[in-house]
Formats: sequence, C-alpha cells, structure tokens
Amino acid sequence: MLRIIRWSFLAAYLIVVGLWSAAAAPVALLATGVAVILTAVPMPVWLLATGATLLALNRQQPTPTIQPAD
Repeated sequence: MLRIIRWSFLAAYLIVVGLWSAAAAPVALLATGVAVILTAVPMPVWLLATGATLLALNRQQPTPTIQPAD
C-alpha cells in the first residue's frame, strides 16, 4: 500500500514539475508582450490617451431616471 502511495506522489510530482514550464510559458510571453508595448509607446502618448479617456468618461450623460406613475 505504501509503495502505491509513493508511486502516486512521484507521478504527481513529475507531472507538476514537467508541466510547470509549459504552463508558465504563455504567462511569460504575455508579460513580455505587454512590456514591449509599454516601452514602444512614449509616455506623453500614454498620458494623453489616459486623459482623453477620463475626459470622455466624465462627459457622459447620466441615464435619466423613470418617474413612477401615480
């Protein structure tokens, strides 16, 4: 019984260790891509885009409320 448990733990360990690099690769590629995009665009452009977005969001008209019928 103990031998089966040890083999199961060994198999689980090998699966986790063997698949970790394959599972972490897309996350690392995503982080690299985001870093490349952030460094490729100058900071004033990011600030201007952020300011324009915030201005557009603040200028939106609120949704009119419907008055209940008496």
